[in-house]
Amino acid sequence: MNNAKGTVFKYGDNVDTDVIIPARYLNSSDPGELAAHCMEDIDKDFIGKVNKGDIIVAEKNFGCGSSREHAPIAIKAAGVSCVIAETFARIFYRNAINIGLPIIECPEAARGIEAGDQVEVNFDTGIISNLTKGSTFKGQAFPEFMQKIIAAEGLVNYINGK
Repeated sequence: MNNAKGTVFKYGDNVDTDVIIPARYLNSSDPGELAAHCMEDIDKDFIGKVNKGDIIVAEKNFGCGSSREHAPIAIKAAGVSCVIAETFARIFYRNAINIGLPIIECPEAARGIEAGDQVEVNFDTGIISNLTKGSTFKGQAFPEFMQKIIAAEGLVNYINGK
C-alpha cells in the first residue's frame, strides 16, 4: 500500500483519545467493536458515513490524552486509510505506526483541506493531493522501514515476518 485515497473527515485541535474511542468502550479489544464507536463523542455520524479508504484530517495535537492503543485501532478498523494532522501527540503517533495506521504531519495540508474533499496521499513521496481543489502539499515521506511496518499491518506482524 503506497497510497491512500478517500473522502475527508475534518476535525480541529486537541482531538483526544477519549473522543476517538470513549473510555466506556475500553472493556473490549475487538477492533470491530471499537470501530463501531469510533469518534462518536465528537461526530455521532462518523461511523455511519465513513467508507473504507477515507481520510481524517485534523489540526494540532491529534490523539492527545491517554496512551491507549485502542484509539488508532478504532480508526483503522473503521476503514480510515490515513490520518493527516498539523501535529500528533507523540504516544498516538507511535501507537498508530505500531498498529499499521498511516499518519502524516503536514500543517499546510491540515489547514488547506476541508471536510468532504477528495484527497490522495502518496506515502513514497509524502505528496498530499487535494483532488477537489486541485492543490498539493508536501508532507513527510514515510521511511522505508515504516512503510514495511504499515504494509505488514503493524509492528508485531513486521517483527514476526508476516
